[in-house]
Amino acid sequence: MDSASASTHAYDDVRGPASRAPRALATEAVHAGRDDLARQGLHAPPIDLSTTYPSFDSRAEAARIDAFAATGAEPEGPPVYGRLGNPTVARFETALARLEGTESAVAFASGMAALSAVLLARASSGLRHVVAVRPLYGCSDHLLTAGLLGSQVTWTDPAGIADALRPDTGLVMVESPANPTLAEVDLRAVAHACGSVPLLADNTFATPVLQRPAERGARLVLHSATKYLGGHGDVLGGVVACDEEFAGRLRQVRFATGGVLHPLAGYLLLRGLSTLPVRVRAASATAAELARRLAADPRVARVHYPRIGGAMIAFEVHGDPHEVIAGVRLITPAVSLGSVDTLIQHPASISHRIVDAQERRGAGVSDRLLRLSVGLEDVEDLWGDLREALGAGATAVPSARGAAVV
Repeated sequence: MDSASASTHAYDDVRGPASRAPRALATEAVHAGRDDLARQGLHAPPIDLSTTYPSFDSRAEAARIDAFAATGAEPEGPPVYGRLGNPTVARFETALARLEGTESAVAFASGMAALSAVLLARASSGLRHVVAVRPLYGCSDHLLTAGLLGSQVTWTDPAGIADALRPDTGLVMVESPANPTLAEVDLRAVAHACGSVPLLADNTFATPVLQRPAERGARLVLHSATKYLGGHGDVLGGVVACDEEFAGRLRQVRFATGGVLHPLAGYLLLRGLSTLPVRVRAASATAAELARRLAADPRVARVHYPRIGGAMIAFEVHGDPHEVIAGVRLITPAVSLGSVDTLIQHPASISHRIVDAQERRGAGVSDRLLRLSVGLEDVEDLWGDLREALGAGATAVPSARGAAVV
């Protein structure tokens, strides 16, 4: 088989869920998006870096482009142009859709590009109003609040969603567990409150390993793929898992605005998915133990750890959180999360600095809150580093024996 035929074959075979028996998540993570490789005599997925593709039938090409313009469905046959679609990226999209249990997924250059595409898709139908629950990732909060894309937002708590809906409401957005407080919402109850309005659930922290929001009524599942899906701190990306109808609209927005995922990033994200269950479960076990130890430490005022588990911990200290950041040696003081190495940051100074201070504190993001993304290091080494860093920041340690995990 020549390389052109292989590319076309690969693109056709990886689209959409195959007709087959259900497979366990761990199996799906390894094989989804790669099912056709053995038939092609390949083991690793190919990286297609082409920006354009030859076509000797311009009439047929015009018809395919017209069909895409009408519905946003992926063109049949070989690719057309890199901004419209790419075989390597399609593999990642197929795999992520299977892991989330949705019909389709559409990948973007970043998580914020993915969220922007959703807002633009709804606004194009005259539905500019968004109902949202705080806290969200700081830049998501800013994008909604600032109205940079012409959207309007009503902030509410989960119980107030139904009352906040308007005729022009195009979206309800929640993040569970939330960034950075790890607050959780009942997705099934929220989806019920949305009625016919699509619910977008940011599943970046949980990943499909811990929960699949589509099974609880969310129509759209958002990921900053930069985080756990990539898993190694070396790729930027975003993705929305959804039904095929909404995917068509997202592809049209992506084509028009150009927020495409680079093929090499698609390759790295597909590779990251293969170890996602192993990484998330291992890091979660370590995080649960660290949360227990932090809760017993008198220098810690409060520990936030989700009921569903996960590799993220938020904790508030009695002393100076900035001194704790400065005191780590093994743990990396840096933004982002979901990498194989452990990261710590101060949300009020960095990830949520862009959110109004009063509203930030009202959402539970206190000035003494630290966010810890637990990696794959040994738990004893991580605890030793945290213990020393807490000592550096302990300027006022009360006599209490520690804090409960909430």
